[in-house]
Amino acid sequence: MTFARAPRRRRSAGRFLAPSSAGLAAGLLVSGVLAAPAQAQTGTDPTPGAPIGTTARTVGDASFEPGPCPKTPEPIEALEGARCGTLTVPENRAEPGSRTIKLGVAIVPAATGTPKADPIVWLAGGPGDDAVGEAKMAIDGGLNRDRDVILMSQRGTYSADPALLCRNIDEFNGRAVGLVSDAPSTERLHVGATKACRDQLAGLGADLSAYNDTESAADYEDLRTALGIKQWNLYAISYGTHLALVYMRLHPEGLRSVGLDGILPPSKGGSAAAWSSARQGFGGLFKACADQPACNKRYPNLSATFDKLVRDLEAKPVTTTVTLPGSDRPVKVVLDGGALVNWMTTATHVAPQVPRSLDELAHGKPQRIAQQWAGWKLNPKGLGVTSHGLVYGVFCSEWTPYESQDQALRGGQEAFPSYPRSVQAQAPQLTFLRPDCEVWNVPAAARSIRDVTSGDIPTLTLSGSFDAQTGADNGPYVARTLSKAKVVTVPYEPHVVFATSQCAQEIAVSFFDNPAAPKTGCLGSLKPPEFEIGP
Repeated sequence: MTFARAPRRRRSAGRFLAPSSAGLAAGLLVSGVLAAPAQAQTGTDPTPGAPIGTTARTVGDASFEPGPCPKTPEPIEALEGARCGTLTVPENRAEPGSRTIKLGVAIVPAATGTPKADPIVWLAGGPGDDAVGEAKMAIDGGLNRDRDVILMSQRGTYSADPALLCRNIDEFNGRAVGLVSDAPSTERLHVGATKACRDQLAGLGADLSAYNDTESAADYEDLRTALGIKQWNLYAISYGTHLALVYMRLHPEGLRSVGLDGILPPSKGGSAAAWSSARQGFGGLFKACADQPACNKRYPNLSATFDKLVRDLEAKPVTTTVTLPGSDRPVKVVLDGGALVNWMTTATHVAPQVPRSLDELAHGKPQRIAQQWAGWKLNPKGLGVTSHGLVYGVFCSEWTPYESQDQALRGGQEAFPSYPRSVQAQAPQLTFLRPDCEVWNVPAAARSIRDVTSGDIPTLTLSGSFDAQTGADNGPYVARTLSKAKVVTVPYEPHVVFATSQCAQEIAVSFFDNPAAPKTGCLGSLKPPEFEIGP
């Protein structure tokens, strides 16, 4: 159900987009509480010049306490030497006497001995990913060159307390590679796993209506105040851009500048937008092949080949068996039209392999695609790390109440008119979203959650031309109402360009140096990938 992560192409400064929900399917109430009068403060004010995060402090209902670093699924070298602690906040600010929750905080020091006063805060993807687990990507990309980088576990995520994880959904999504993706029987199992997750989390006492962007934005604003920081910068990836745009709208006063990478506007969130993004990403990759003589000669009309495969497989799914690295256990894989669309959405991350893989499938050899598809969905690193409580908290309060089933279907029909209706009805990475949200049963967010974000906060929008998850046209879209926005599309890159492109990293770092004039000269030297050419 979340925006999926795939194996990343490595560049000179290797980086990895941490595993997302195995839920390859696959960002609220604005009240006076968020605009409260001056708040009481206790504890010691941060000493001028002292490192950020070394002083305990309470501001209003929120408190920061220095302490051990948050847990991560695997050790992360970038966190060695980090200053850490815990932010304690109300679970539901609209409910007097709400219980509190704890969010892990890690502050990676700047590489220089004299850091600038405005740190960079990393907002993770998902929804449901833990920012602390993405420290390697942030630091490998050079964000801490002369500023501290702050990573906080968004409410409900892996190192937060409570962590609203549901391993049963991850396990089901792995088993689903052997099922027809849009069959009624698959839907029943899918929704059953979602309901079991909801029952489990509700049994822990979690207020599932409180895991959303409005509360999360308030958490980050409370952290800024508790750390005694006048202004800071945001760098947000994927779903994190959804949260960042809400934060910019509700709490602009503490933001010096914002970088948005792989943009997901709250005003557009939903199935129709997912289809539009798929159309753009697929089209960008197919065009790159057509523009390359060797690829075009060996794989002509690749777009038409793909569309025909979707139709043919939806009419007659192909079943095969593969084995995965490190195991001799056979895995059954069913490839139908919906599965192929979801595979392609993720496969833009391994673009050089795509034309050959599709050609093999068209000639009766499904093993390459089947093995990739199963490998991504059965990756053990995706088990028990995603906050499905946050996934559904966002989607079911902020998306489905404001997009009808007809609008969602129309998005598929407009993007891919030749696809069968059964494929068009299930947007990539959002399979069975509406019935899932019916059993999740949380109130709709205030309609203002769909408002566009406007203002004069200096903003950098970064997109990849191969991004099939958050289309590149979202950059100009959000920039329309941000008077100091700079729009950059990085050619030949997939979702979250900071993870794969050294050029994107250089642009981002230069933006924080001078938000009015990021250095984009490296774009002129970028070259298309060399597509694999089969026999």
